[in-house]
Formats: sequence, C-alpha cells, structure tokens
Amino acid sequence: MSSTTYSSLDRLQRARQLAIQSARIADEHRGEDIVVLDMTKLTPIVDFFVIITAATPRRIHTIVDEIDRALRESGEKRLGIEGYGTSRWVLLDYGDIVIHVFDPEARQYYDLDNLWSDAPRIPWRPEEEHVEQV
Repeated sequence: MSSTTYSSLDRLQRARQLAIQSARIADEHRGEDIVVLDMTKLTPIVDFFVIITAATPRRIHTIVDEIDRALRESGEKRLGIEGYGTSRWVLLDYGDIVIHVFDPEARQYYDLDNLWSDAPRIPWRPEEEHVEQV
C-alpha cells in the first residue's frame, strides 16, 4: 500500500476499494469474467485477488496499463509485475492486492477461481453492491 499510515481496518477498507476500482477499470476496457476475491481469512500474504480474462494480448496490456496508472495515481506503489512480455498471464502485485489478467486458455489452465473457491466473492458492480447492502 502507499506510504500513508493506515490503521489495520482502514488499510483493509482501502485495499477493498482499490480492488473494486481495479475490477471496474478492467470492465471499462473489455475485461471478461471479472472476479474480486476476499483472501483475508485464507492467507496472510494478500487481502484481495482480482482475476480478469482478456481476449487478446493487446487487451491484456491495456487493462494492466490502465489499472497500474490508476493505482499509481491513487498513491499506490507496485511491488512487482510478472508476465507482461508474454501476455498470457500478467500479475500486478500491490502487496494487499494482487491482480491477475489472463488470456482465456491460461485462466482455464491455472483455474485460480477453483483453487481459491473458499474465498468470498466481493461484489464490484454498483448494482451488486446495492444488493449486498440490503
């Protein structure tokens, strides 16, 4: 997360907000099958996964670049990026949030959705958030 000091609850809320923002950015840039997973009770390593499918390498790059730009503008520091050159599975690591952007075959092969099926899914569309709050 950014260098700003947050309480543990504030940090978690901020991470959730940024994960949702990342999902929405991916959706705006034609990402598919977008899932935000709450990993807080499953692993101490990361709080949220954002999993995205993109049909082409160009779309993968666009989604990754736009998410990275937005999070950096929000003051977040990217800790790592993997796979950008091959464009089958790009991983953006922001510490509390890890964003996975797959081509369809890599998403099916690695099947993170099933691997982490115990993780609660976080609604990220405005209409889903409204339903969750009711």
